[in-house]
Amino acid sequence: MSVLSATAQSQVEDKLVENKTLTRADLSELKTQSKDTGTPFFSMLVTSGKVTNEQLTKTIAQVSKVPYVNLLEAKVESKVLELLPKDVAERYMAVPLGEMQNRLVVAMLDADNVQAVDFLSNRIGRALRVYAASEEGIRQVLHQYDSKISDRVVDEIGQLGENVSVEMSASREEDIKKKVGSQESIKTIVQDSPISKALSTILEYAAKNNASDVHIEPLKESLKIRCRIDGILREIMVLPKSTEPPLVSRIKILASLKIDEHRIPQDGEFTINVVGKEIDLRISISPVVWGEQVVIRLLDKTGTSFKLEDMGYTGRSLRTIKKGLERTNGMILTSGPTGSGKSTSLYALLQEIKSDAVNIVTLEDPVEYKMDGINQIQVNADIGLTFGSGLRSILRQDPDIVMVGEIRDKETAELAVQASLTGHLVFSTLHTNSAAGILPRLLDMGIEPFLIASTVHVVIGQRLVRRNSKNAEEYQSGAAETVAVKEALSGLLPQDAKQIPDISKDLGHDNLPLAGDNAYTLKKGKDSPDSPGGYKGRMGLYEVFEVSEQIQQLILNRATSSEIQAQAQKEGMITMRQDGYLKALEGQTTVQEINRVASADSA
Repeated sequence: MSVLSATAQSQVEDKLVENKTLTRADLSELKTQSKDTGTPFFSMLVTSGKVTNEQLTKTIAQVSKVPYVNLLEAKVESKVLELLPKDVAERYMAVPLGEMQNRLVVAMLDADNVQAVDFLSNRIGRALRVYAASEEGIRQVLHQYDSKISDRVVDEIGQLGENVSVEMSASREEDIKKKVGSQESIKTIVQDSPISKALSTILEYAAKNNASDVHIEPLKESLKIRCRIDGILREIMVLPKSTEPPLVSRIKILASLKIDEHRIPQDGEFTINVVGKEIDLRISISPVVWGEQVVIRLLDKTGTSFKLEDMGYTGRSLRTIKKGLERTNGMILTSGPTGSGKSTSLYALLQEIKSDAVNIVTLEDPVEYKMDGINQIQVNADIGLTFGSGLRSILRQDPDIVMVGEIRDKETAELAVQASLTGHLVFSTLHTNSAAGILPRLLDMGIEPFLIASTVHVVIGQRLVRRNSKNAEEYQSGAAETVAVKEALSGLLPQDAKQIPDISKDLGHDNLPLAGDNAYTLKKGKDSPDSPGGYKGRMGLYEVFEVSEQIQQLILNRATSSEIQAQAQKEGMITMRQDGYLKALEGQTTVQEINRVASADSA
């Protein structure tokens, strides 16, 4: 935002009062606060919450006699975005909106700065028609440069065609090997090829949109590229069939895989750097009917919070986990399907208890996040370093806390149980549908009931749901939603207003509604390029219980998971569905999203 003269600032203040955005009393109070704290007055206006950034930008535009545009929910077509290069748009905080009378229409943060406008006009070589917009609005449009791979880029990749395929064929690779003598040299030769740029475009798009996976799927006559963003697969482009061999070959080279092997699955890895962030890629290639399918898992090593509270643990669940972490031996186990955040939960547990006073050793496949102060071991079955053999070695390293990435077989389960019996605190994961399903699963692996009952102390079940975007709006629940919430939260919600503070504190959710309300205030985000479907980011749904004496008795009697689940709920466990509905009542997500993710078996 441009710096205004004292006269112009005074006019803005008068305009805010005239528009009834502020009262004179508010204005006087904020000016005093600004002076006392040394905060710029306009910044104080916005941080106080009395004036939004959008209202302030509009008022300044009125005083400066510059046309104003609100871009917070604007959707700009990719063809229009191409009128102004992205690097120029970011540098000058200016975004294109279209063309009018042979002029490029742009919205700028500093729209009343004549010198800046002239400089931008000369830089791009076009006459401009300028509008004022807020920083949030401009950044919302800037994000759209990355939210869709433009048709032009798709066309360019599609035109690579057979020429590149020949260059990257297996016979060509042998020719290169004879000349340069190493796989590493092949990487150097082809790194500037058109197909390399195509792959870079796909991976950059995935990284900037926080995708967890990229799927490259061969069809009969085309190649489909999809990204999993916030847990949902979205198609981002369809390429000609001719681009498949060179694209897959390029990935194999980077991952140090056999380029001429097309009959068996292969796994590999490599690292990319996008916008200063280092991202590990795990590559899985499998032969399918129409070619080779590639799935790329992106592991962003930056920006992940390992605080239990930030991940969505709250109330009874959080207290149960922290109580379990106070123990010096036993097992804490987490369960859920692939991609449900189990490993992240284990890292959060390690972060919670990490200190110079304890030796923490982990055994992982793969090591997803590298953490200081923790000794992490990568499983490598090719050289005999399995979970079983690795765990035997770990126990000779004088550990206090052991994390085993996953219990997959009887050998690993037995070693983990023995480790917990000999004075170690053990963390691990299993694949089950619910927390209660962990205990019967260990029985199925051949672990004796008395060993399970005496070693397992805390069990966690989890799923991931999409969060509402920041622009979420309130609405009153319909009849079906109201009934669903009442059924799920029966016995949890307060019956009268006096109970609200105590129950809210117990469950870890503020200002809970009354159980008898005819409708509940919920929130739903607005669909936008930045938040498809109204969602942005994900959080966890959890169910956590402590293995009590009653549950130990059920294990000894080889009880089913439903019997254990019923007892855990009787003892106060909040189920994943209940946790979800409580978060929906806080406006963090929607009832529809909870119903999609938390199936009936976790109700």
